[in-house]
Amino acid sequence: MNDIILPVIIGVVAIIVGYGIAKILEKNKASHIIKSAKKRATAIAKQAGKDAESLKKDKMLQAKEKFLELKAEHERVILNRDKKISEAEKRTREKESKVTSELAKTKNLNSSLESKKNEYNERLTFLDKRQAEIDKMHRRQVEQLEVISSLSADDAKAQLMESIKDEAKTDAMAYIQNSLEEAKLTAQQEAKKVVINTIQRIGTEEAVENCVSVFNLESDDVKGRIIGREGRNIRAIEAATGVEIIVDDTPDAIILSCFDSVRREIARLSLHKLVTDGRIHPARIEEIVKKTKNQIEEEIKEVGKRTVIDLGIHGLHPELIKAVGRMKFRSSYGQNLLQHSREVAKLCGVMASELGLNPKLAKRAGLLHDIGKVPETETELPHALLGMQLAERHGEKPDVCNAIGAHHDEIEMNSLLSPIIQVCDAISGARPGARRQVLDSYIQRLKDLEEVAFGFKGVNKAYAIQAGRELRVMVESEKVSDEKASELSFNISQKIQTEMTYPGQVKVTVIRETRAVNIAK
Repeated sequence: MNDIILPVIIGVVAIIVGYGIAKILEKNKASHIIKSAKKRATAIAKQAGKDAESLKKDKMLQAKEKFLELKAEHERVILNRDKKISEAEKRTREKESKVTSELAKTKNLNSSLESKKNEYNERLTFLDKRQAEIDKMHRRQVEQLEVISSLSADDAKAQLMESIKDEAKTDAMAYIQNSLEEAKLTAQQEAKKVVINTIQRIGTEEAVENCVSVFNLESDDVKGRIIGREGRNIRAIEAATGVEIIVDDTPDAIILSCFDSVRREIARLSLHKLVTDGRIHPARIEEIVKKTKNQIEEEIKEVGKRTVIDLGIHGLHPELIKAVGRMKFRSSYGQNLLQHSREVAKLCGVMASELGLNPKLAKRAGLLHDIGKVPETETELPHALLGMQLAERHGEKPDVCNAIGAHHDEIEMNSLLSPIIQVCDAISGARPGARRQVLDSYIQRLKDLEEVAFGFKGVNKAYAIQAGRELRVMVESEKVSDEKASELSFNISQKIQTEMTYPGQVKVTVIRETRAVNIAK
């Protein structure tokens, strides 16, 4: 029993001793760790203090640098301000000195003017006295002369006038003789001028007014298709072309009325295509009218080219060739403008040849003399001056330009080519006349009527129809509402009433249309 208990006791004691030793070792280790941690914390605190000190020094240095920069900038601003103030003070001192000098000059001038005024009054008084004395002396001399010559003043004046007349007649005869001798030296030049002046006196005038075209139909049944349901087709044609279409009882014909012959021709060709095709509706009408306008443009170019080739004119600018082509659709005081210009060109060529001048240059000027009547845009400039500007712009010779500008005496003639153009223009019938002026004023009134409408915002197209008794205005639906359309119609009518002179009354119709277009693919 003792043998068993003793080892157990020894084991228990060993365990207790081992546990105590372990506790002592753990306690020593913990104290060692705490000491090392305290050392590390102290080192970190010291290092943090050093870093904080260095950071503090850096920030202080940066703050000092920023302060120095701001101080330098402030000093620069102060210096600039002081400099500006000194310059302003300098300018002010200069202005003060100038004002002072001007005031001194003004005082001196006033004093000098006062002295001159006094001097002038004294001289004026002296001259009045001298004039009175001279008049008295003149009367005495006249009386003495009358006594000596036994003639009154009126008789002496009559004899003096007779002697002056005789002397003037003698001088005039001598001047005439000298002029005749000088004329013999320049006989050929004077003869050319005499011939030109003689031809100019026999120029005749002719005028025919024509503002309508007749469109022939195969049968009267086509009229109904042209009019369309409730008149929509005829309204579409009038809106697209600006031509009034008159459908009356005339058999197999309708009338196209418009002062602009180009519009009439576009409407005539468009109607011909529509009637031939058979499909007449608003969309087709707009398509055909657009194609016809392009066709007319091409025809204008072709007509211009054929004309210059027929007349043997070379090197003409393409824009001038187009202007010549546009003459086909204009009238010159009742004559077709292209036919009139061709005739003038041929006359100028013949006359220039007879007078020993350049016939090709004369033909060129004759053909172009009325191009100012067919401008791309309307202008208030007379057609002769406008044509001269067009010719100068496109490189024509000075003689040709002067002939175009001077053929109605707007500018001075400086070559013999200019009166030739004027004479041939008169021979061809392009001289002012009563009937022609009626047509001119009528066409100008219609153009002015259309221009009044274009002066308002939102107006897309404007056509004067029914001989100026109606103005049809097409507006853009995006810019003009229904209420605005009514207001626009009233405003246009009021402007026409206040600014224009016209017979009867003018009906203003504003048309607004909204379209929705989609394409099915």
